[in-house]
Amino acid sequence: MKRPEPVQVIKQRRDAALASLVAGVPYLRFLGIRFDRRGDELTAILPFDESLIGNPALPALHGGVTAAFLETAALVELAWGMIWEGMEHGQAAAPPPRWPKTIDITVDYLRPGLPRDAYARARVNRSGRRYASVHVEGWQDNRARLFAQATGHFLMPPPPGSGDEG
Repeated sequence: MKRPEPVQVIKQRRDAALASLVAGVPYLRFLGIRFDRRGDELTAILPFDESLIGNPALPALHGGVTAAFLETAALVELAWGMIWEGMEHGQAAAPPPRWPKTIDITVDYLRPGLPRDAYARARVNRSGRRYASVHVEGWQDNRARLFAQATGHFLMPPPPGSGDEG
């Protein structure tokens, strides 16, 4: 009988898969977005930087940065879900062949994003073979006090080997 892998080995493999996924997106590096993983749950982190300010009079985070942060949190959540599923079934951790494509995204700006770190969590409401619906919440100091939220719809890539990849 095969002995289960040590927990640390599994954690390292999962962290390496997430790091590889995120490293493949230059825009995430440009904005400084990183992800904290606890099991299968991801929290996106946008560290504050002066270059992210859109309105220096307030000062407040640029609306485009906020929208990009929430959208990338949703996309990484969907891509991570595909990787996680494969890892749980014993497959080697490899990034999906293609990312989901955004169909539409609606961002609700609830209050100005302050000049500090921001966090976001995406929740997949529905994910089928071709379509996914995701809700994302963004906060700063207090998780119960959101500064923005978004709902997006995404076209999912076909599974590898399905013949629909091309």
